[in-house]
Amino acid sequence: QAQVVESGGGLVQPGGSLRPSCTVPDTLPRSVPFSMSTIAWYRQAPLDKRELILEITGDGTPNFYVDSLKGRFTISRDNAHNTAYLQINSLEVEDTADYYCNRPGALWPWGQGTQVTVSS
Repeated sequence: QAQVVESGGGLVQPGGSLRPSCTVPDTLPRSVPFSMSTIAWYRQAPLDKRELILEITGDGTPNFYVDSLKGRFTISRDNAHNTAYLQINSLEVEDTADYYCNRPGALWPWGQGTQVTVSS
């Protein structure tokens, strides 16, 4: 497929955890190998715009674009499998959204996203 594949969302109660993943096929264009590519997570709540929340550089450095997520959201990557992860702990109702991955600036076609629903 010529698009990223997100998975690992689900329906959980507040306080639970999820670890969505993002697998990037080699067919997507990039000037450097996956291991040197910055990968970003976005989320889109119902009726809201998609927003950039967090990214990870090729050397593993995280950059938060929503500071309030620090302490609950952790980004990581497995370069051997062209995969990035988003560990979400202590889920809150406000985290309910569709989660997507891409290059910063949305340089690749959007995948289908993975839905995270937090409800009592």
